[in-house]
Amino acid sequence: MTHFLDIHKTDPTDLRAMIDHAAAMKTARDGRPKGALDDDQPLKNYMVALIFEKPSTRTRVSFDVGVRQMGGQSMVLSGADLQLGHGETIADTARVLSRYVDLIMLRTFEEDVLLEMAEYASVPVINGLTNRTHPCQIMADILTFEEHRGPIRGKKVVWSGDGNNVFASFAHAAGQFGFDLTFTGPPTLDPENIFLEEARAKGSKIEIIRDPMEAVAGADLVVTDTWVSMHDSQSAKERRHNQLRGYQVNERLMAAAKPDALFMHCLPAHREDEATSAVMDGPHSVIFDEAENRLHAQKAIMRWCLGV
Repeated sequence: MTHFLDIHKTDPTDLRAMIDHAAAMKTARDGRPKGALDDDQPLKNYMVALIFEKPSTRTRVSFDVGVRQMGGQSMVLSGADLQLGHGETIADTARVLSRYVDLIMLRTFEEDVLLEMAEYASVPVINGLTNRTHPCQIMADILTFEEHRGPIRGKKVVWSGDGNNVFASFAHAAGQFGFDLTFTGPPTLDPENIFLEEARAKGSKIEIIRDPMEAVAGADLVVTDTWVSMHDSQSAKERRHNQLRGYQVNERLMAAAKPDALFMHCLPAHREDEATSAVMDGPHSVIFDEAENRLHAQKAIMRWCLGV
């Protein structure tokens, strides 16, 4: 079964093919209405289940639109619709859904839920996000970088802030696409060491540098993410702000990177917290290209999973 569960679990040749295919599909749609079908309709007669235990804007809309543009049909289900693992087991839910649909995209909290769904489904499963990783976002980020600056291989990417699930997938991608990655953030929010070691084992230079100004020197790309989750308590939010305030991406920090460095944020953003509006709306920022490219990257991922 061709699942897309994590970047480091997917062959680099296939990852490269997906990025190139996504770019080609995006180019083919230039100037067309957003609702127009692709000339090629590879998902015609296919049904895709989009399951959201965790709320979403970009993931929901981009997957739904992508399925429709490629001629398929989608069914959007919430955690309340399915109550995954709270009544029927995840394994049984996977078996049942596989009798109805051709592809499952799951956005959930615990990685174990995703892995169990993939183990028992007889159709491909795509990781739309877990608390541990976010591979579809990073595929869109690589597509975005390369359409602005060319191949990402050998480039320096700097992550400023929390070593969260998005950073984890960046580390996976560093090993598979051959770029270097620096984390700058407080020790209390360091990423899991296994993510760093996996990338190092594949030849990427992976560093942790506490001083953000030192970290971004020579950076081709500076990336951050929200400091807080919608589920965090007020006290947890205050603690995170206190820990991360020194890692805000502002004009001073971007000036320490390469003159043509790009800035990314996967959104939603808390402006003036993890990044200033001056950076988000400034000349380095490609955040809205990045958001659009979720659509094109995920279309390529779905086609790869289905072999169409």
